[in-house]
Amino acid sequence: MVIVIGAGPVGLAAAAQALARGLNVQVFERGDEVGRNIVDWGHIRLFSPWRYLIDDACSALLEPGGWRRPDPEEIPLGHEFVQRYLRPLAEHPRLRERIHTGTEFVQASLQGFDKVKGSGRQAAKLLVRLRRGADVRDWEAGALIDASGVWQNHNPLGANGLPALGEAEFRGRIHYGSPDVLGTAKKRYVGRRTAVVGGGHTAANVLLNLLTLAQEPGNTEVLWVLRGDRASQLQPRENDQLPARGALGNAVADALAAQHLSQLRSFRIQRLALAPNGRVEIIAEDGRRAVVDEIIASTGQRPQLEPLRELRLEFDPILESTPQLAPHIDPNEHSCGDVKPHGWRELRHPQEPDVYVIGAKSYGRAPTFLMATGYEQARSVVAAIDGDIEAADRVELVLPQTGVCGTGGGQTVAGCC
Repeated sequence: MVIVIGAGPVGLAAAAQALARGLNVQVFERGDEVGRNIVDWGHIRLFSPWRYLIDDACSALLEPGGWRRPDPEEIPLGHEFVQRYLRPLAEHPRLRERIHTGTEFVQASLQGFDKVKGSGRQAAKLLVRLRRGADVRDWEAGALIDASGVWQNHNPLGANGLPALGEAEFRGRIHYGSPDVLGTAKKRYVGRRTAVVGGGHTAANVLLNLLTLAQEPGNTEVLWVLRGDRASQLQPRENDQLPARGALGNAVADALAAQHLSQLRSFRIQRLALAPNGRVEIIAEDGRRAVVDEIIASTGQRPQLEPLRELRLEFDPILESTPQLAPHIDPNEHSCGDVKPHGWRELRHPQEPDVYVIGAKSYGRAPTFLMATGYEQARSVVAAIDGDIEAADRVELVLPQTGVCGTGGGQTVAGCC
C-alpha cells in the first residue's frame, strides 16, 4: 500500500497516478477537507492560469464523468481552485473512500527498527502512525509519499530565524500568513495600524488589500516592514510573463510612489514589547521602533520534519530539501530559480528508498515552488515506486517561461517559479 500524506493538489495527483497504475493508495489529510491549506488563502488569486494547474492523471479521472476543464487562460482564486478542481477529485468514486480527512501524520518508522538499528532494515515494513481524534493507529505501508506542504509551519518574525523576543506573548496580535482583510477578518484591521512583515508575494497581496481597506472610513493605517533592504521577489509587470504576478510588483511600487504606503527597510526585528494604550512596539536590532495595533507575518514557511525523524533521510543542512535538489533552488543564488525538471532521483533517500517528500515541502525553506513541478514529481515518484524506472526517468514537464527575477546580487535569472 502507498500512503500519501496531504490531500492538496500534489498529494491528490500522487493518488491519481497510483490509481492509474493499479496501486493501492490511501490519502491522509490533517484538515477537515481537501485543499485545506489553499482554503486558508482562498481569497487570493493564483499567479498561474488553469492550464498549469491541472494534473493529467487527475483530469483522466474526472473527464469521463462529465467534468469540464476550465478556460485554460483563466486565473482562479484559491477557493475557486478548490471548488472547481480539488473537491470534484475528492468526490470521485475511485478516490472518495481513499481520502481520510481530520487525520494527523504523527510519525513514521520501520517495524522493529529505530533509526540507529541497522542490520535487516532493508526488509522491514514501513510504519506510519496517524491520529484521528483520540484514536492513534499504526498503518503498514509499502511506500510513503509526504505531500503535506509547509503552509501551517510559518517562519517567525525574528530576523535570526528564531521567534522575536516577546513574540509568543503577543501571539494573539499576530496573524501568520494571509488573512482575508476585506472579508472575514475585516473587523480586526479596520481603523487600526497594521504592520505587514515580509517581502514576497504573500506580503504584497496583504498590503494591497489593506490599502483598499484604508480607503474606507476608519483611519486604517498600513506599515510595510522589510527585514532586508528590498523586496527582491516583487518584479514589475514587464519583467514577468505571468501577468497576475507582475501586476503585484507594479501595484506595490505605485503605492509607495504615491506615498499611500509607509515602509521600513532593513528592519531586523529583535523583540516585541507592550506600548502605551495596549499597542505593540516592534523593536529592531539597531534600536529603531514602530508602534502598531496588529502584525501580519508574511514571512514564509519551513518544512515540519519531526514526523520523519526516525527514518534515515538526508536533508540539505541549509534548505532542508534533499541534497540533490538544493543547489537548483537555493535562494542565496536566485530569488525565483530556473529549476530544472526533476523527479525521483533528485528526491530519493538512498537509505530509505520507499520514502519521498514531494510538493512544496520538497523545496524545504526555498520559497520558489511551482505547482506543475509538484505534478511532475508525483508522476515520477509513483512510477519509481511501481518499478517503472524508464517512465520515472522520463521528463514530461514543460514549464512556462515565467519571466525574469532579481537575485540577491542584483543579477537576473529566467524561469521564475
